[in-house]
Amino acid sequence: MAIWILFHFLVLLLLELTNANVEGDALYALRRAVNDPQYVLQSWDPTLVDPCTWFHVTCDADNRVTRLDLGNAKLSGNLVPELGKLERLQYLELYMNKLVGPIPSELGGLKSLVSLDLYHNNLTGHIPPSLSTLSNLRFLRLNHNRLTGRIPRELTKLGNIKILDVSNNDLCGTIPTSGSFSKLTEKSFMNNPRLEGPELMGFVRYDVGDCN
Repeated sequence: MAIWILFHFLVLLLLELTNANVEGDALYALRRAVNDPQYVLQSWDPTLVDPCTWFHVTCDADNRVTRLDLGNAKLSGNLVPELGKLERLQYLELYMNKLVGPIPSELGGLKSLVSLDLYHNNLTGHIPPSLSTLSNLRFLRLNHNRLTGRIPRELTKLGNIKILDVSNNDLCGTIPTSGSFSKLTEKSFMNNPRLEGPELMGFVRYDVGDCN
């Protein structure tokens, strides 16, 4: 019996260390991809097994990363697809930085995510349709970037969304009006000069010119 308990304990310990390594590697991939003039990521040491000891990282009782607070940290550089490996992440706060490049589609793997705040950066490319799989998402703020393309119709499946803000980008096409989008106001979409207004009766209008 004692041997079985010891074996069970060792298995749990191994799983915990494995998860810590995966999540630590994911966070360190972000550190390598950004410039950090304020040294806010200085504590992110890859030789430490547990990333829960790093500043701006919050973990749960199982030592799994649940929150990343790097808003207004003066970071520049790119987001990395490895962030999609943070399976218990609930809050991804990277607003008011100087991040560039696309939003990785891998963020659609963050099934526990409640808040995704990437506003006031210089992000480009399309809004990933994969974000529609984030069933727990309540806050999606992508405003004040340089995002282009259509607003993915898949996002209307976000049943728990409370605040969605894609204003002040360069989005085009029409605004979805079905599903969760039926409760959103014009304020969520303002200052996108190429947006042509809401869809009629929930149907997509394809008479819009070049939209990319």
